Amino acid sequence: MMCGKFVCGMVAGIAVGAAAGMALTASRRDVRRAAHRAVRSVNNAMNDAMDSITSVVDNFTQMMDK
Repeated sequence: MMCGKFVCGMVAGIAVGAAAGMALTASRRDVRRAAHRAVRSVNNAMNDAMDSITSVVDNFTQMMDK
């Protein structure tokens, strides 16, 4: 009898957990927005890095020309 209550409790817990997980997941639109924001931030970081590298190379070439 005790084992039956335990299994019943486990099944109920799994069902409640699955329902809560499904209710709390983000919508596709939210996931897409987050992905687009991440891509934009990576793109901006790469642009900043390339600008910095270009500036270092320009400064180095100017120093070598003197």
